[in-house]
Amino acid sequence: MKIQRYPYAQVPAEVARQIRELGGRPLNLYRVLANAPPMLKIWVDFAYAVRRECKTPRSLRELMILRTAQLSESFYEWHQHRRMAREAGVPEQQVAELTMWRWSDAFDSGERAALAFTEAMVAGRVNDATHAELARHFDPEACIELAMTAGYYCMVPRILAAIAVTPEGEADGPIPEALGVEDSGERRRRMPKVSGEASAPRTSLEQCGLLGASATMKSRSSKRARGLR
Repeated sequence: MKIQRYPYAQVPAEVARQIRELGGRPLNLYRVLANAPPMLKIWVDFAYAVRRECKTPRSLRELMILRTAQLSESFYEWHQHRRMAREAGVPEQQVAELTMWRWSDAFDSGERAALAFTEAMVAGRVNDATHAELARHFDPEACIELAMTAGYYCMVPRILAAIAVTPEGEADGPIPEALGVEDSGERRRRMPKVSGEASAPRTSLEQCGLLGASATMKSRSSKRARGLR
């Protein structure tokens, strides 16, 4: 279990009202960010602009967000957006096969272009070919929306990890079911442990396929280096 690094603070009434009006919930993340009220307000404004004011399909952007959660091994982000994806109409098959989007028939060419772009942004290297494929499917406005979505949700898991936010105690139902797990035990054994910090519970990461996503990507990279498919 993670050690709580920051106390839960009272969310300012104005921001709490804004979150309710936008259909949000009283997340632990907001209670931690409320230690710095101006930062919480900025966070909420930007997050809901990305979610609600874009013209690109919400289902596509939720797929991108879930992929950033997998690649960053962010259980909290996955936990929150797994339900948002369901509400946005993301098919269960796409969630289950998200780690293998390149080969799964569940994804069309536009979704593959957006997911390739997402992975490149997580890696910090978007080459011309990756961007050109995105631009082949989306106009400039949509490309900016997708870049802002991927960029924001590259940042989110880093902050979540740094301030050690967990969903414990949030009144939002059970933890999501296991989806997309691939060789998570092997990946877990290879993960370095940080001195002074407790290991994450096996179920928290394995239930959402986060460790499996990284293991699969490393395996594919190794195969490519050996000239295999």
